[in-house]
Amino acid sequence: MKKTILFVGLLFSMLLQAQQAVHIIPQPVSLEMKEGGFVIDNKTVVKSDKKDKEVAKVVHFFTEYVKRISGFDLKENPSKGKRIAFSIEKIKKIGNEGYLITVNPNEILVKANTSKGLFYGVQSLLQTLPFIRTNDLVQIPCMNIKDYPRFQWRGLMLDVSRHFFAPELVKEFIDLLATYKMNVFHWHLVDGAGWRLEIKKYPKLTQQAAWRVDDWGKSWNWSELEFNADRSKSTYGGYYTQEQAKEIVAYAKARNITVVPEIEMPGHSEAAMAAYPELSCNPKNHFGQSGNFFASKVESNYCAGNDQAFAFLENVLTEVMAIFPSKYIHIGGDEVDKTSWKLCNKCQARMKSEHLKDEKELQSYFIRRMEKFLVSKKRKMIGWDEILEGGLAPEATVMSWRGEAGGIEAAKMGHEVIMTPGFPCYFDHYQGDPETEPLAIGGFNTLKKVYNYEPVPIELNAEEAKKVLGSQANLWTEYIPTYEQAEYMILPRMPALAEVLWSTKEQRNWENFNQRLQPHLVGFEQKGLHYSKGNYKVDIKPVVANNVLSIALETENSEGVIYYTTDGSMPSIGSIKYEKPFMVATSMTVKAIMALHNKVVSSKPEVQSFTFNKATGKTVNYTNANSRYYPANGANTLTDGFRGTKDIGKLWHAFNGGDMIATIDLGAPVLATSISLGCIQNWGQWVFLPQWVKFEVSVDGVNFEEIKVVTNTIPANLRDTQIKEFTAQFAEQKIKAVRVTAKNLGECPPGSPGEKQAAWLFVDEISVE
Repeated sequence: MKKTILFVGLLFSMLLQAQQAVHIIPQPVSLEMKEGGFVIDNKTVVKSDKKDKEVAKVVHFFTEYVKRISGFDLKENPSKGKRIAFSIEKIKKIGNEGYLITVNPNEILVKANTSKGLFYGVQSLLQTLPFIRTNDLVQIPCMNIKDYPRFQWRGLMLDVSRHFFAPELVKEFIDLLATYKMNVFHWHLVDGAGWRLEIKKYPKLTQQAAWRVDDWGKSWNWSELEFNADRSKSTYGGYYTQEQAKEIVAYAKARNITVVPEIEMPGHSEAAMAAYPELSCNPKNHFGQSGNFFASKVESNYCAGNDQAFAFLENVLTEVMAIFPSKYIHIGGDEVDKTSWKLCNKCQARMKSEHLKDEKELQSYFIRRMEKFLVSKKRKMIGWDEILEGGLAPEATVMSWRGEAGGIEAAKMGHEVIMTPGFPCYFDHYQGDPETEPLAIGGFNTLKKVYNYEPVPIELNAEEAKKVLGSQANLWTEYIPTYEQAEYMILPRMPALAEVLWSTKEQRNWENFNQRLQPHLVGFEQKGLHYSKGNYKVDIKPVVANNVLSIALETENSEGVIYYTTDGSMPSIGSIKYEKPFMVATSMTVKAIMALHNKVVSSKPEVQSFTFNKATGKTVNYTNANSRYYPANGANTLTDGFRGTKDIGKLWHAFNGGDMIATIDLGAPVLATSISLGCIQNWGQWVFLPQWVKFEVSVDGVNFEEIKVVTNTIPANLRDTQIKEFTAQFAEQKIKAVRVTAKNLGECPPGSPGEKQAAWLFVDEISVE
């Protein structure tokens, strides 16, 4: 009998030890593990101040979760015994969202200054429990936690205009945010593709502007999106009633999440302008005609010279503010095509009467006027970083998406900023190998890139850094038609960003995060959530040191093993195992794969060709700066030996609207007979081949002579991705420098997704042979 008791006790102890490790995301500020654990059973009770309704909601949230995954119905009981106690106290240095947790075998204490802190303490406790009910032992390891967030704004934006998501799915989205202590749900309700919120004063916004001709199953193309007044033809879309929106706001509030609505203005408003054309500069009754009409042919802007447009927007925002109690209201303000304003008599008259020198100042006038209205209602305005153009509104908060420059500028001016640069905060970008991932808009923001993001730019001093409220990710849904795909695109990147925004900078450690993430991935599987299994791509990178070019191979997966070949043959686990960078002495093609547990997981090898020529490793000087959003391999990308592939986010330097002029000093004079430049066209991503490429040479490095101009022969409307080599061949001569000019197409051509917008020119590898 004694042996049996001893065995059972030993088994119970082993079970506790096996479950001892915790995998909390975000990483708490302080976590001290102790021996033993608190076992939840039918004798466990909870204790709290039942008079505090907010605390009672948190306790209810906790007990309902425990009931779902264990079957135990924890009752409120102030008597002594095994209990979980929640209390509001005055605790220094943890703020309004911080919490303390003490877990002993017979008691769990969760303390905070507010119910918000208690809720986040609950989320940490829940991450120590099973993800689903298995009827196994349910226990929380003994530990002490002290925790509080680094940033006050920890958000994620969901675009419901391009594709609509039902209210219950929006709630599921909010549940995911709450699990990882995110506290802002930015709801992009309005855009050119559809209006998604009931405005009772203007019923046509939901009767007409919320519905479009069904384009289900087609790749997104803004220039082909159509509306139709006949609702039997316009069958795709939807909107949220005011009651549904209020219900979602309340649902989010119960999870410590503030819903920030966005009502786009003055641009991105085609849907609204189609329904109420009198508010635009060039009114046309599109819904009054029969048949389909293109959204891209509708006026995109509210008329800045029309007081009726301002009255409309004030009425809309009045109803919006009655639904959303958020301190902040987002008004968009991005990508305003000012062409209509330049041609509009009312807008030009407004500029004259307000003494505005150009249309940028007219946009500033528009934004300032709307901010004045919001401030009068005791709200604060947020806008995308374009609201800096022409002068920033006095109390505006800037959301910096075109890199960090806008946020830096605003912070230095004393304004609050929220950092959300496309790299790495756009979650509609690829997170793994584009060859195997669902179709996305482009880019390449992997889990590791998200985790390594630092929201406070080094350009800000300590005082200016205080203006950075935090950061958020953005999920634009042009290429995300279903909730399953939306879920896939944020998992597991959202937990990574959550840790960036909650945990201290000093705590962040990629390998440690990766280890803690693994049980969460198991939980996603158990709960049927859709998520990316990981980035299995192998990064092939050049390393130049002492004029020697070497190749480094990298993978984000800490357990991944890389195998490679250099002769162009297919690699396998029998190929060369990568240990360290290897030297390049001649042109070659490297192919690399990643293996986990002796099994190849790469769907296909990563392939990179290296050209070894007389320009390799030489310094490149640009007359016009290349885009900071596509840094590739650094300043000398054009001479690093790497040939650009169809992945435009990786090996290419880019120029938006402008020409590329690159000069390369070859050092000592060399004999040459040809010069070439590689370019790419990706019609769907606004990337087009140059009109022509001019090649020049110099014998002294100062004076240049034109060798040849090569004209592009590939049509701009060709939709398949094209990589073209522009080459100039000439009689052998000795040269010291070359200059290559690629003429940008200028504007995206008619019918393309970026029609009339500035075209992108992507270039890579200048070769001299």
